Amino acid sequence: MTNTSTIGFIGLGVMGGPMCRNVALKHQGRVIAYDMNGQAFSILDDTKGERATSVAALSAVADFVLLSLPGGPQVKAVAAEIALHARPGATIVDLSTTPVALAREVATALDPQGIKFSDAPVARTREAAQRGELSIMVGATQPVFDSIRPILDYMATDVTHGGDVGAGQVLKLINNMLVFEHVVTLAEMIVLGERAGVKGETLLDAVSKGSGDSFVLRNHGRKAMLPRDFPERSFPPEYVLKDIDYVFQLAAETGVPLKAAETVRRYYEMAVEKGLGGEYFPGVIRLVEDGSMAEAST
Repeated sequence: MTNTSTIGFIGLGVMGGPMCRNVALKHQGRVIAYDMNGQAFSILDDTKGERATSVAALSAVADFVLLSLPGGPQVKAVAAEIALHARPGATIVDLSTTPVALAREVATALDPQGIKFSDAPVARTREAAQRGELSIMVGATQPVFDSIRPILDYMATDVTHGGDVGAGQVLKLINNMLVFEHVVTLAEMIVLGERAGVKGETLLDAVSKGSGDSFVLRNHGRKAMLPRDFPERSFPPEYVLKDIDYVFQLAAETGVPLKAAETVRRYYEMAVEKGLGGEYFPGVIRLVEDGSMAEAST
């Protein structure tokens, strides 16, 4: 990438919007964005970011196309559309979370057309995306990684090159599964402590000073689970289940049993069944409080 490269960005959602904003603020060349929701472009109002009329129009002029989409089916469809209009030598950087096999399938399909591909899923919160402090895990050949690294630095403070295409998704799925498992375990322990007579805030204060401390405790625990604050338009159980499904696809492909993950998956399935869909996923603590999981195990 050079300072004059044109960067396209497709998908201005909860994470994509602030990521694109950081690119528009920091990159010296053109930045062109597309989203199906016209209101999403407001996040770029005070930047030089341009609004594309279609994926095709964006693809025809962009040297690098960044994707921030809901999941695998959308990435596959949009990548195929980009391929119809992109200039040879263009690079697609997928910031979404998808199955590992799909990332490799898309890269293989694009290669004969002279289009390079990297999976570069992101971790951390929406606030981190706004600050440009994400962690990005990358699957790409070394030359492609070297070419996209300056763009990733616009959005992240930590960038890890995990290996060839697919490695970024492996790292992201493992990261997310560990977060989902920890949230469930922390939910059980907060309720256990509270019912045993210890205030939740005191519990987290004490544990954070010992070996039980963690990012999940300090963020999901303190900011959402203690105050029981689970807003909409954050990461809901439905999105958790999508990522868990990708984890189990990878487990099936590699022959690794995931017994603990099976229990965690049931928590988030129950969250949707009990009407917690659409709300921030640490709301699974309510299932511990109301006994839903005890019912599920009988």
